[in-house]
Amino acid sequence: DGMADPLPYLAASAVSSVITFPVWKAATISQSGFASSGHFLEAVKPPYRGSFVVVSGRTWAQALIFFGSDKGSTWLRRQGWSSATSSVVPTPLISAYVQVANQPFVRSSVMLQGDPQVRFAHQSPSPILAVLQYLWRTEGVKALWLGTGVSIVRTVPKYVTAVSAKDKMEEFLAPANDVQSSVLRSIKKSLAASVVGSVVTNPLDVAQNEMYQTGERFASAVKRLQREEGGRWMFRGCGKSVVASAMPLALTIFLTDTFLQRHG
Repeated sequence: DGMADPLPYLAASAVSSVITFPVWKAATISQSGFASSGHFLEAVKPPYRGSFVVVSGRTWAQALIFFGSDKGSTWLRRQGWSSATSSVVPTPLISAYVQVANQPFVRSSVMLQGDPQVRFAHQSPSPILAVLQYLWRTEGVKALWLGTGVSIVRTVPKYVTAVSAKDKMEEFLAPANDVQSSVLRSIKKSLAASVVGSVVTNPLDVAQNEMYQTGERFASAVKRLQREEGGRWMFRGCGKSVVASAMPLALTIFLTDTFLQRHG
């Protein structure tokens, strides 16, 4: 059974993460308000600092979330749970675990994209490691997990929405009769599953990236942003964020469908 094999999920997530890394970089710079943000087309260009860590981290994270959600959902349905419960329950548990495991690398990767505090790391043979050592030395080990709660609150709804929408679209869309209709079906399902969560969680993305720069707690960062920018901060980098966040999700879901069909 193709559903029992994680390989199509890993392959789809890896391809998606590589293709969309430049867009992630541009959105991160925009949301963080780094002085070097410039034009979007400038921001997607090299240098791609921390690219290996970002791509590998997103690859295993997305693959585990989608594979685990599919397997968990199938298992719960077999135990007699409703379709809604089966779709919703596995995703937040897996997403939360993934965020805690990835958080030090997420923070260091974001800081590398333009934070002047860590400019010294640009010349390091291992920039991510240099940033992690800097944070540990200057702020203590807890700094590596700064913003973990926000990451969970930000990421869990995004993936719960995506997985739930994917499952609902799977039920509502007519079965595919040929290759063309199968591709169109996958595209519709992928887009519907990826856009909503990305828009809803943009303010959390902005607040978290501010926390990385300043070391503030979430409430302090939000109060300062509200004081300095009014409500505008919630939409900072929103367009780029939707592209950067929805695009990998949509591409991962679409490619997973494609690889599962070929693999199966």
